[in-house]
Amino acid sequence: MNNGVKEVAINAMIACVYAALTIACSSIAYGGIQFRISEILIFLAFYNKKYIPGLIIGCFLANLPSPLGLADMCFGTLATAITCLGVYKIKNIYIAGLFGAIVNGLIVGAELYFVLNLPFVINAFYVFIGEFAVLMIGAYLFRTLEKKEVFMKKFILE
Repeated sequence: MNNGVKEVAINAMIACVYAALTIACSSIAYGGIQFRISEILIFLAFYNKKYIPGLIIGCFLANLPSPLGLADMCFGTLATAITCLGVYKIKNIYIAGLFGAIVNGLIVGAELYFVLNLPFVINAFYVFIGEFAVLMIGAYLFRTLEKKEVFMKKFILE
């Protein structure tokens, strides 16, 4: 298969998995307190930047049914884009996870403040805590998967 076609197909699958996981867990994925299990996939960007488009598109698709509508499609997706780029650049997976939690806390916290008139500081903190928990679980899972050479060669680093 052509490498370009393969990369598009892989990114399409990543986008679908991200969106499906978020929508399937929508009761905990949107709002003031968020626990987006799909955010674990962000660490694909830590290992290979070619997965960033799928993650960003997946976030956008996941935000289509968001109660915050257009604001979440724009600002939630922006938070994911910034997080993916930072996660790729930062060479420590746990610090990358902390970075992602801070970015999402600030951007989504501001979004909740402007759209729903919720207190910024407390909502930024709630989003940060949910994102931090998910990303630390994700960092641990990916560190565990790193020990599986077949997995890394076949699915991550190819």
